[in-house]
Amino acid sequence: MIQTFTTHLRRLGDLAIIDLSGEINAFADQELNAIYDQAEASGAPTIVLNFSDVNYINSTGIALLVGLLARTMKSQRKMATYGLTDHYLEIFQITRLADFIKIYPDEASLLAEASAKSV
Repeated sequence: MIQTFTTHLRRLGDLAIIDLSGEINAFADQELNAIYDQAEASGAPTIVLNFSDVNYINSTGIALLVGLLARTMKSQRKMATYGLTDHYLEIFQITRLADFIKIYPDEASLLAEASAKSV
């Protein structure tokens, strides 16, 4: 069964956290780019993608994430993520997304490091 893709933006200090839910595929394109626009507009220097409620990412979804990473780098921001399953963590490593996106196991780890220094 296909799960509808939804997003929610939260701002915590210097972090714009985008909570993602459902499946990241071609149907997620418009919503993903719209929420990313909002995160950029918030002025946060670090944009965080929360994958805790994502149950599927296909190759088109990976391409969408690469596009967001390119936008992040172009605007001289940082990107971080948490909540990846072991499978998607491996995909991030294989595709080398992990070379450019700081990956945390959970939000608590992200916030602990963010409070200690800049993410």
